[in-house]
Amino acid sequence: MMNHNNSRLDGRVALITGASRGIGRAVAKRYAREGAHVILVATTAAALEEVDDEIFDETGRHATLVPLDLTDFTGIDRLGGVIFERHGKLDVLVGNAGILGTLTPLAHLKPELWQKVMDTNLTANWRLIRSMDPLLRQSDAGRAIFVTSTVGALPRAYWGPYAISKAGLEMMTKMYAQEVAKTPVRANVINPGATRTTMRAQAMPGEDPQSVKAPDALADLFVRMAEPAWDITGSTVDENGNTSK
Repeated sequence: MMNHNNSRLDGRVALITGASRGIGRAVAKRYAREGAHVILVATTAAALEEVDDEIFDETGRHATLVPLDLTDFTGIDRLGGVIFERHGKLDVLVGNAGILGTLTPLAHLKPELWQKVMDTNLTANWRLIRSMDPLLRQSDAGRAIFVTSTVGALPRAYWGPYAISKAGLEMMTKMYAQEVAKTPVRANVINPGATRTTMRAQAMPGEDPQSVKAPDALADLFVRMAEPAWDITGSTVDENGNTSK
């Protein structure tokens, strides 16, 4: 039975990437309110400190802050070691960080931009799986949640490396879900749909931001997917909680 007295994630340890703004920030704050100890990863220390201040004001507890560029792959490995030493497990992994790159024809893409988007959106998440898998298996109900996009499944001209990286992320997550099927770990991708984020504004400069939902609107779904009671795996979950393989 779900307990809605701010303790649905009581005692859980949750790692959230891209936690300084947008969806990651909303999820970090909500998880903390629900009783989780949150480990927040983003590139900018000052932005992480702002989120931590808000969490402390609301809960009286601090987050663990990890200023890290996720393309520092050995940094991801070090983080896994630190989490093991401090907590001995990881209950929830939210792979949210991502970059858009440039919307341009595939033939016009600069190779270094392709590589940066792939490194950030796909390879970093593989490195997270590689580093955090032993920790998720130490949990009684490890939950891995990766954030995808509609363009990960539906080809859209000019979306190049972003869309391709998300397609790869979906395949990778669903393969991982099969590999851990006999363990307490569950792995899924969430497609948040149109959400008011910096990346959305970058991709859709003519759109009125107020015409799409705020990141906070997704927080409850992220809580549900992080709970031990969530037993779906290997699925794409849409913003309404509907699942498809």
